[in-house]
Amino acid sequence: MKELLRSTDPTIIAFASALLQGEDIACFSMDVNMSILEGGIGIFPRRLMVRDDDFDAALRVMRDNEIDLGR
Repeated sequence: MKELLRSTDPTIIAFASALLQGEDIACFSMDVNMSILEGGIGIFPRRLMVRDDDFDAALRVMRDNEIDLGR
């Protein structure tokens, strides 16, 4: 798996996941439970992972929808 997106904004992760699912690209959110350690203040970024084979297609989806990947 490769990291596609890293953000402290859970709405961006949710939006990106919905876009990828709409394109039949499997994705997995990591670090979702870090809020237990941080006390819910949102300082630790969450990561959105995709399979290596889907990475290029997922990048296209993110760029087409103007989601900043920080790259």
